[in-house]
Amino acid sequence: MEDLLYKPEHSLIVQSMHSTMGAEATNGDGFGVGWYGDRETPGLFRSIEPAWNDRNLRDLAAHVSSPRVFAHIRAAIGSPVQQTNCHPFRQGRWLWMHNGFIDGFHAMKRDLALAVDPERYADIEGTTDSEMLFFLALTFGLEDDPPQAVSRAVGLVEETARRHGIGFPIQGTLATTDGETTWAFRYSSEGRSRSLFHSTDVSMLKHQYPENAALHELSDDARMVVSEPLGELRGAWREVPEASCVAIRGGEEELTPFKPLLPAGIR
Repeated sequence: MEDLLYKPEHSLIVQSMHSTMGAEATNGDGFGVGWYGDRETPGLFRSIEPAWNDRNLRDLAAHVSSPRVFAHIRAAIGSPVQQTNCHPFRQGRWLWMHNGFIDGFHAMKRDLALAVDPERYADIEGTTDSEMLFFLALTFGLEDDPPQAVSRAVGLVEETARRHGIGFPIQGTLATTDGETTWAFRYSSEGRSRSLFHSTDVSMLKHQYPENAALHELSDDARMVVSEPLGELRGAWREVPEASCVAIRGGEEELTPFKPLLPAGIR
């Protein structure tokens, strides 16, 4: 985990202090990391401390190795700075995180909450729009078909916003994983989404940069999805297009268009 969070030139820890592409230059309202190991459910460590100042995170990162890691730094927009509002969020084997916001969430909150599966509702711990979106996706079948579930969750938000007279409710990038596959989405109602990138083929980069020792420490199927590139290595990063979903499993990646869908029964 240390190799991802601390060692790159523009690591997530650096971004927590000096983000160059985010809405906020400083993201000091907490952080979270989730990782997969020997247990059925992923590990999770969240804190309201700034990521750059947390000694426990530094020590944990130096000792934890995992085939799949989620990490998030937070700049709060309205909701309280508390541990249960830090990403990633977890349900069973699933992790979820969101970079962005739902505009008008305060006005729509009750309507959206009533759309959550009653059997899942009690598991909502925090107060963020991001966690609500997670539980809507779970309600619409995230565990069976993540792209369709996220499409329906976003579609519900946009339809609810329309009824409330809110023009552009969804902004941001989303990521979710079951520990085997990662799905990342770039979408906003306005068509001006937050940035999202994925890394390119490592074997190709090794051939291109034979003198780069850091590359040769990576396996050929290593892939990263990030809000901002972790370094300036030419050819290492590709921007995920607007209104797209990228699915990554092992060294394979698939890019597909993303379009909100209105859930069945919603008019």
